[in-house]
Amino acid sequence: MSDSYVVILDEENFEKEVIASKIPVMIDFWAEWCGPCQQVIPIVNELAQEFEGVVKIAKLNVDENRSIAMKYRVMSIPTILFFKDGEEVRREVGAKSKEDYIQLLDSLI
Repeated sequence: MSDSYVVILDEENFEKEVIASKIPVMIDFWAEWCGPCQQVIPIVNELAQEFEGVVKIAKLNVDENRSIAMKYRVMSIPTILFFKDGEEVRREVGAKSKEDYIQLLDSLI
């Protein structure tokens, strides 16, 4: 399944895509070298397509965007942050099942 529905975050677009978003946002903080992060990728891609227009699903590479990872105190990955109205409302550390993420997303909307 394509990741074309996933928003790739960086220093340039974080404010616009997350803080100013009109819909809730789920951000996957990840890195290339992280095994559990690789397990989450297909789940994130599926969720992005299934929740299109309802929840924005995004990814942030912690190696390429260290200042954002530090700002949100991301100490281990994968870490998933959930934002609503520009504020962090939930945090999940470690890989979860697709069903777990769906329950978390449903509680956001």
